[in-house]
Amino acid sequence: MIIDMHTHIFPDKIAAEVIDKLSRTSKSRAFTDGTLSGLLNSMKKFGVELSVVLPVATNTRQVEKVNDASANLTENFSAQGVISFGCIHPDFTNYRAELSRIKNLGLRGIKIHPVYQDTDLDDKKFLRIIERAAELDLIVVTHAGLDIGFPGVVRCTPQMALNVVKEIGDFKFILAHMGGWKSWAEVPALAGTNIFIDTAFSTGKIPARSDFNWAAADLNLLDESGFMTLYKIFGADKILFGTDSPWSALDTSIEFIKNLPISDADKNKILGENATKLLYSI
Repeated sequence: MIIDMHTHIFPDKIAAEVIDKLSRTSKSRAFTDGTLSGLLNSMKKFGVELSVVLPVATNTRQVEKVNDASANLTENFSAQGVISFGCIHPDFTNYRAELSRIKNLGLRGIKIHPVYQDTDLDDKKFLRIIERAAELDLIVVTHAGLDIGFPGVVRCTPQMALNVVKEIGDFKFILAHMGGWKSWAEVPALAGTNIFIDTAFSTGKIPARSDFNWAAADLNLLDESGFMTLYKIFGADKILFGTDSPWSALDTSIEFIKNLPISDADKNKILGENATKLLYSI
């Protein structure tokens, strides 16, 4: 079983515009058109059985509407292999009630994005949200490290993640992008915690647009050696497969894991078994 724990889609009427904007900002290529149908077609083509959509609220006005849409998506497309997490914004006043509503809507977790939401992960506004999510047994996924669209901006470092765990204790916590995008030298500081990391947009090379100039070295993400360093620290049980679809190709992302010098049992854990246990509390 292959489960993609980190995907994004956009409403059909704005998907083309959003993909074009984000592609230009990031100077990278998208591998689907950013729609639900594009995701489903990609899943079918490359044998992915379940994809988790991670919405982000960039302002407080979006929160309730996005969560309603996430619940509707999950209800109508889970049979086809697509479910969605909910979202929350650090400035959302009635966060406790909204997190309870997310739980009651049947959503299994929330996505936060410290960079897009202009708040450090260990800020008290996020801490109170995360504490409430932990009480509700919701999975918390956060963008970690740099963001390709915001050069030089880091709102979630490994130390900030450690501060969160120290403050709140153990909970279902995922640091996207192998614990910190382009900050991987700092990620070993997380050793010994129960934090999960996902592989989204973190392996191989950035799929650069040909109409932008890139320095060759800047395209490098984790190669096999870099990945194995983190694998040896976290172990296969704490790594989740993700693509950041539409920004990483499913086929090359899957092949990267399948070609690693690790056991088939550990490959299966990363590609789907860990996600199954986390999502369904097995």
